[in-house]
Amino acid sequence: MRALKLLLAVALCTFSLSSHAWWNEDWTGRKKITLTNPAGEVIDAPVLIRLHTGNFDFLSANDNGSDLRLVAGDDKTELKFHVEKWDGMNQLALVWVKIPKLSAQTEVFLYFGNEKAAPVINTAGTYDASSAVYHFAEPGGNPQDSGPNNLHAEQFSAQRVAASFANGGVEFNGSQSIILPAMNVASGYSFSVWIKPSALGGVLLASGNLSVSLENGMIKVQSGAASVISSTALSAGKWHHLGFTVSDALRVYIDGKPAGETPGAVLPAGSMTLGAGFQGELDELQLSGSARNSAWMAVQAAQGPEGKLVTLGEDETNEDAGEASHMGIILQSLTVDGWIAIGILSIMFLIALWVMYDKAIYINRVDKSNGQFMEKFRELSTDLALIDKTTGLAHNFEHSPLYRIYHISAVELAHRFKDTNAAHIDKSLSPQALSAIRASLDAGLVEEIHRLNRLMVLLTIAISGGPFIGLLGTVMGVMITFAAIAAAGDVNVNAIAPGIAAALMATVAGMGVAIPALFGYNYLASRIKTIVSNMHIFVDVLINKLAENYSR
Repeated sequence: MRALKLLLAVALCTFSLSSHAWWNEDWTGRKKITLTNPAGEVIDAPVLIRLHTGNFDFLSANDNGSDLRLVAGDDKTELKFHVEKWDGMNQLALVWVKIPKLSAQTEVFLYFGNEKAAPVINTAGTYDASSAVYHFAEPGGNPQDSGPNNLHAEQFSAQRVAASFANGGVEFNGSQSIILPAMNVASGYSFSVWIKPSALGGVLLASGNLSVSLENGMIKVQSGAASVISSTALSAGKWHHLGFTVSDALRVYIDGKPAGETPGAVLPAGSMTLGAGFQGELDELQLSGSARNSAWMAVQAAQGPEGKLVTLGEDETNEDAGEASHMGIILQSLTVDGWIAIGILSIMFLIALWVMYDKAIYINRVDKSNGQFMEKFRELSTDLALIDKTTGLAHNFEHSPLYRIYHISAVELAHRFKDTNAAHIDKSLSPQALSAIRASLDAGLVEEIHRLNRLMVLLTIAISGGPFIGLLGTVMGVMITFAAIAAAGDVNVNAIAPGIAAALMATVAGMGVAIPALFGYNYLASRIKTIVSNMHIFVDVLINKLAENYSR
């Protein structure tokens, strides 16, 4: 026993030491985020984290997201971030975080669960000093620069799109435009944007000696005398990442991959007109007064609908500082409709259990009482009303349907022979009287069958209705999960799997109700069938005895 206690203590100490340290004890939950970047090391990379019902439990965070904190993999260093969108009602959030050094695999922690936490607003700090960033998420007015330089749009005539690539976006019809102010580009220039063209032609950007246009789906970038036509064409109605840099050469990137390069480029000067002649949507525009490398462009492109840069892990709690169980993750990912379906199924399950328990006890009593009654019935000779005449004996058979059927015949006999003097006149029954008694016994038999089958319909409802309620909860859960993922723009497996698993939980609950109810119903139905058969036999035996003892 002492050795067992020692081993248990060592195991507990090992678990405690192996658990990750907790950044701040005031926060009750956290989630590990793994950033996989095969493109190469990137410094000060802005990374978009999409939260939705499939990968985050919004009920564990504050209603306005004020308790969100992002901490580096060392679980000590707070990272600069800002929340572009927080919609707790529809369970959607967009969080931008600045990763000081993004290597092949980088881990950060998302902390949540502190009711007293004040919101952290550090929008400008999420981007480096040379950046101008436009989310196009403002409800009105000119687009604002989220970067540190306050290069807000000077003119704006495009249409706002409520749900675009990330959150809000802008749409151009070929004549609308946005004018952005000039920025300091002494050491280089970078342009990064998500684009969904509806027409594969037109001018996308014009800024003095710099222009970007679409020619049959191909991107053409003109910088002074230098000109590059992309080797990759864009598709209409589909999101693409477009980027280019101007430094010692003009380099163009489509969906994070190099699409053309030429020397002799000239840095842009003056304000920029965006969208004049272009038809389609734009979102998440990032400009920089320095030339980004190819790895930076690849990281931005990896944050699109088909990107695999961001992977959210399982929830952890401060109480155990360990990973949540798979069942815990599923329960946390359940949507409201799933909880409603499981709640209804839980009530059905409890009712089914109660019915099975109650009917099993009742049938056992019936079997026992029937056996006792038949022992007494076999002792009768000629007077079939003897059991009813014996004082207090009938009380012993109160649970016996055979006795109640017999009692009907005893009442019928007493009614027919009440005026008969046994000393002078023989007691006899005519064929018509026997038929009448048989009809009364059949009526009593039907009543006893109904009594035996009472509440059994609740089991059939559980058997047939449980799986359908569970399936309805699953279908609605899958619909909500896909709708949330579509709105968030995150389609990787890690985003879909928790929501789908949670939706399937309703079907599991439905089967969990139906299977025990099915076994219980078949068992009870077989015993009831046996009792009913015995009652049919008893009615035949009783009529034969009446005919034998009271025939003329």
